[in-house]
Amino acid sequence: MPRIIGSHTIDKGGIDKAALRAANAGLSAVQIFTAIPKYYGDKMSIRPERIKRFRAALEQANMQPTNVMVHAAYVLNVSTEDAEMWARASAGLAKEMERSTTLGAGSVCFHPGAARDGDREAAARRVAKAITAALTTVSGDTKLLVENTAGAGTTMGRTPEEIGTILSHIPPKLRSRTGYGLDTCHLFSAGYDISASEKALSGILDTFESITGEPPSFFHLNDSIGTLGSNRDRHALLGEGEIGSEPFRWLMRDKRTAKVPLILETPQQNTEIAEEDVSADPYDVRMRELLSGFE
Repeated sequence: MPRIIGSHTIDKGGIDKAALRAANAGLSAVQIFTAIPKYYGDKMSIRPERIKRFRAALEQANMQPTNVMVHAAYVLNVSTEDAEMWARASAGLAKEMERSTTLGAGSVCFHPGAARDGDREAAARRVAKAITAALTTVSGDTKLLVENTAGAGTTMGRTPEEIGTILSHIPPKLRSRTGYGLDTCHLFSAGYDISASEKALSGILDTFESITGEPPSFFHLNDSIGTLGSNRDRHALLGEGEIGSEPFRWLMRDKRTAKVPLILETPQQNTEIAEEDVSADPYDVRMRELLSGFE
């Protein structure tokens, strides 16, 4: 079965241009930001004209809205014990769900943040509380998905146990609208050696599925600049980092990658592209060809 391969493309000129650049690279999915990722975005709505342009671009690209993933702002620390910071982060997550649902995106992924007080069980409950608040505030089909982390400092979501604990605190009536995804660089940097063998990689995915109760809802495909267990969240082109290309061949053979978005968060070559230029990024084309050869 052909995989759903996408990329987080340059959005210069608008998110509609990002979708067209992905499609022109031969990709069937795209990841975008709906707001500046270094800010909470807790008060920013999405303008009707942006929605119209984006939907028109998806239609032109023959790209399914369910294959659109939105990455929430990096600063949304819904693990924090600081009540004021948590409230604003939670509001930002809900506002992201509002923008993304209005666009018709299939899912939103987010980093759960850091448990600075060291109480990881309480932090997991706070993450679940923020997810619950966002899903309760915003109805619709867009899913809100936890992303695993590289494990630096006190960040949450490094292990399947932590992700499973977060999801276990979601009310049953909302559980179908949430889940998790796995970033290959984050896995490797967190100490999971997905490069050891195909059996080892499959076993790691088995563990996440067993403990969380479900397979991943997406994958971020990234090689790692950092070494195994370095806790460094630094991405490289596939085959040009410490993971190497062969583990991505194994991953493409795994049944859990068959029906979910596989999003490249690898470097872009055309970082200074003109706003109206919707040509494919050469790196995206190269990565798509590499992955297509593994199917």
